[in-house]
Amino acid sequence: MGKAGINVALFESMLTLVVVAILLLQVSRRLAVPYPALLALAGGLVAALPWSPQISMDPRLALTLFIAPTLLDAAYDLPPRSLRPLWIPLVALAGLAVVMTTAAVAWAGVALAGMPLVAAVALGAIVAPPDAAAATTMLGRFSLPRRTVTVLKGESLLNDAVALLIFATAVGWARDGSLEKLAPEVALAVPGGLLLGYLTARAYIVLSRPLEGTLGGTIASFAGTFTVWVIADRLHLSAILAVVANAMTLAHHVPYRQRARDRVNTYAVWGTVVFLLNVLAFLLTGLQARSILSHLGDGQLDRALEFAGTVLAVVVGVRLAWVMLYNRLVNLIARWGWYDQPPSLAQGLVVSWCGMRGLVTLATALALPEGFPERDLIVLCALAVVLGTLVAQGLTLGPLIRLLRFPADDSLSQDLTFARGALLDAALASLEDKDGDGARLMREIYERDRAAISSGRHPREASETAQLRRETIAAKRRALANLRRSGRIDDDVFHTLEQELDWAELAAALPDELELAES
Repeated sequence: MGKAGINVALFESMLTLVVVAILLLQVSRRLAVPYPALLALAGGLVAALPWSPQISMDPRLALTLFIAPTLLDAAYDLPPRSLRPLWIPLVALAGLAVVMTTAAVAWAGVALAGMPLVAAVALGAIVAPPDAAAATTMLGRFSLPRRTVTVLKGESLLNDAVALLIFATAVGWARDGSLEKLAPEVALAVPGGLLLGYLTARAYIVLSRPLEGTLGGTIASFAGTFTVWVIADRLHLSAILAVVANAMTLAHHVPYRQRARDRVNTYAVWGTVVFLLNVLAFLLTGLQARSILSHLGDGQLDRALEFAGTVLAVVVGVRLAWVMLYNRLVNLIARWGWYDQPPSLAQGLVVSWCGMRGLVTLATALALPEGFPERDLIVLCALAVVLGTLVAQGLTLGPLIRLLRFPADDSLSQDLTFARGALLDAALASLEDKDGDGARLMREIYERDRAAISSGRHPREASETAQLRRETIAAKRRALANLRRSGRIDDDVFHTLEQELDWAELAAALPDELELAES
């Protein structure tokens, strides 16, 4: 098949998977199943279609395309301040658990499959980091301890960084043939990557100011992310840590000066892009796996699938054993007064079972250079671990949470109530010196909102004015549609007023109407 044929076939396969993914999202929402679990199955099925092409991707492009935006998306939402109080469980999960899983899988690769040590370490690093995004998608539908959810989100970011550093070291080891040659480069790459990420973020904050309020500003956020990765890669610094440091610096400074419209547009675009990257990664990995399976004989295929099943069992078993051991040790230490708020046994079970692998595992498997030792077997094992964990753990996580019957955690609701009250107090204070009908009207509205908060309700839920505003906006929309259908206004007028009504509707919307179901 020619190059043009491959491109068209890939587009058709990608389009098929996107359509299937949209349908599966509805199934996921109704059955309370993490959508990456269904997406993994869909990717494998679409890759098996007869017209699906056989393709390969440049390894460096795979890392840049898939990992850079995913890391920035995770790091932007998780500032260091949120991680500091949870450093002990995060070190245990994101540091020790990843290292232990890598070591256990590497041992299995050497002892059971006869893999070279460098290939076994690369395999361990690829399958080590759980994709907590798949878990938190599910956890958001249940009343779980807030601390548990925060730990899982923090783990999602930090274990990716640790595993990718090990992976990069293994690939460099295979390239240079010696860890001694690689050690100075790694020693410089870590602090250099962190410094580069901080400096590029500060530069972006200054240079992007003329782009505020424009479409170019949203595009610049993507260009900036990929630029940070490419510069770090060219300078042989840690591109992973550079992007993480860049995102955390931006998250600390940008929200204070970013316009509301920019923020809404940027969040929507980033959420869509990260989801599409998941779709593409599952498809590309499925295509590579199909090509690998087609080249294996019966005996080779049986051995490869048996070893892939072993790797899956090791990955699940190591996390389960280590998290539960950590859970019991922390509870023992807490009895001596050396640790506050130890996790319960039920929390440990949930965290240990939230070990689904996802986009990072797929992307790093695709990033293995052609000719890397045991590359085909590693890609096959990576896909097996992703499919196995997403299906087995993803489909059973909901029933497990229901079985454990966690007590309700209303700390987030309490913090939101406190913060909303503080904001309304500030608004009322700003009106103290103001006279006139407008100021009196605003005071009445804010005082009613304050009373609603004091009674434990959201202001827009309790406000008759907000309800009437939503009804009048709906009436305006019907009138606007009639004006357009009758030809009394042109489309440019229609779209301008439509956008004004959109922002007014957002301002009056109920809280649960402001978030996408899959976000």
